Amino acid sequence: MTTATKSAPARRRRAGLTVLSPLTAWLTRPLASFHLLLAVFGLLTIFGLVMVLSASSVDSFTKDGSSYSVFGKQVVYCLAGLVVFYLALRTPVKLMRRFSLILLTTCLALLVLVLTPLGTELNGARSWFVVAGISFQPVEFAKVAFALWGAHVLVTKRGLMNQYRHLLVPVVPAALLMFTLVMLQPDLGSTITLFVVLLALLWFAGAPLRLFAVMLLGALTGILALAMVADYRMARITSFLDPLADPMGQGYQAMQALYALADGGLFGRGLGQGWSKWQYLPNVHNDFIFAVIGEELGFVGCAIVLVLYGTTAYVGLRIAFRNTDPWIRLVSATLTTWLVGQAIINVGYVVGLLPTTGLPLPLISSGGSSVVTSMLVFGLLANFARHEPEAIAALRSLGPGRVGKLLRLPTPAPYRPPARRRPARPTTPRSRPGAKGSGAAATRRGGGTSRARGARSGPGSRAQTRGGHR
Repeated sequence: MTTATKSAPARRRRAGLTVLSPLTAWLTRPLASFHLLLAVFGLLTIFGLVMVLSASSVDSFTKDGSSYSVFGKQVVYCLAGLVVFYLALRTPVKLMRRFSLILLTTCLALLVLVLTPLGTELNGARSWFVVAGISFQPVEFAKVAFALWGAHVLVTKRGLMNQYRHLLVPVVPAALLMFTLVMLQPDLGSTITLFVVLLALLWFAGAPLRLFAVMLLGALTGILALAMVADYRMARITSFLDPLADPMGQGYQAMQALYALADGGLFGRGLGQGWSKWQYLPNVHNDFIFAVIGEELGFVGCAIVLVLYGTTAYVGLRIAFRNTDPWIRLVSATLTTWLVGQAIINVGYVVGLLPTTGLPLPLISSGGSSVVTSMLVFGLLANFARHEPEAIAALRSLGPGRVGKLLRLPTPAPYRPPARRRPARPTTPRSRPGAKGSGAAATRRGGGTSRARGARSGPGSRAQTRGGHR
């Protein structure tokens, strides 16, 4: 082998290092997590608006006579979500943790009220509130509230995690209560995501592996039991196992999604040129918008979406691992797992790897509650990114920066671990007034403090003294 041939791999390695060096240097900056998260958030939001406009134009024109009716509502939802994002970005961490129980209690009350006539039934589930023509699902906000409160409880008990009663109570009973309320709607997809939140809380809190084996076994048993109770759930499972058995019935949606993905090829048919939105694929701008992405933008468009969610997972876990506050670490990892896990479930059932559950694709599918909640999660993660120790030091020494000045963000306070309580010092009991032979006198006589305490508090000592006086 010649010298030139031997040096070719070395040149390729040097070229790769040349490309990666600027990226590695940028990631070492104090606010790299914050800026990278904002970039992913903006790209997903803009991409979602474009795809909602493309996927809903035909259905909007058919129902309302305008191709922009669904898109207009989505823009309003995104504006409301940006307000929630900004509030979550500015809210102090201590305030979030202090009011986490109140938030969870409020969400539980809403989950109860939605089952009453105050709730509205849509698509066979009573899980919506409709106020002034605007609908929202309380279960979406309950997921965030449960993550904040559950992390608070587990961090408070972190010294007792080796005991099951402290690890499971009260987090698991509260989760079971929420599962029950959501299944009464019924909404199996939201129940699954709540279960993902519970698993993430226990996993990052350090629960033993055998606990997860038991929980997963119980979850599979519960899903099978629920599927056997309701015919439509069993039909979803059977159509997943064999979609060709009923291609015009239960397997129609799954088959049309696969046809749309196959029709896209590598680069797609072009933005707005897909056929599936022409009434061929139901819920095309909601649950199955990933099929439209594959049809119009091809494999390249799908890969871009997956890269964006993969970057979200990286940044969220990076924020969790770089923080010193245990509550921020647990909440960041849990919310990241839930958000990316929901995206994986949505993509999984669109491509035929999972049964259909009706979960939207975060920040891309149309829908008010899902978009606002996803933006709330990104706002919380951005807030936590500014609480990294290096970020706090840079913000305090160099100022808020351009983004901080533009948004008028306050300087975050550094984390201070709670002071450990010192054990109480033993105190010498005081002598009773009027008693003969105080402790000091007993000590002078050589009896010591313990002897004086024994003589003073011995069984029946006061009764015998009173009897002697009598």
